[in-house]
Amino acid sequence: MINMLFVGIGGFLGAVGRYLVTVSMQRVAPAFPFGTLLSNVLASLIIGFIIGAERQTTAMQDRTRLFLTTGLLGGLSTFSTFSMETVSMFENGKYIAAGGNILLNVGLCLICVLVGISLAKAIVRT
Repeated sequence: MINMLFVGIGGFLGAVGRYLVTVSMQRVAPAFPFGTLLSNVLASLIIGFIIGAERQTTAMQDRTRLFLTTGLLGGLSTFSTFSMETVSMFENGKYIAAGGNILLNVGLCLICVLVGISLAKAIVRT
């Protein structure tokens, strides 16, 4: 039961963070879902760092991992929103934007996980 509380608190904070990123990015560039992209990229970078840090040191406590990965980063990243926005672009005939959205989200998120792991290797020492 306590694990669900950690996930729930992390999820709340991640979702609020995602909302703030989305609102901020809509003011800057309303024609493309940069808020979703930025949220997904940040979450990927951070989870990569967590993975890399755990590889360098002893594993973090289960509750800390649940709070950060399942809760906070699960609330911050948003594959369902990315999918809905992409389908909407396709339905509206914005094929290039939709394709770009797919390439940017998937490509940058994969790269960010690798960068996060590399950063942790460089920063976290045993």
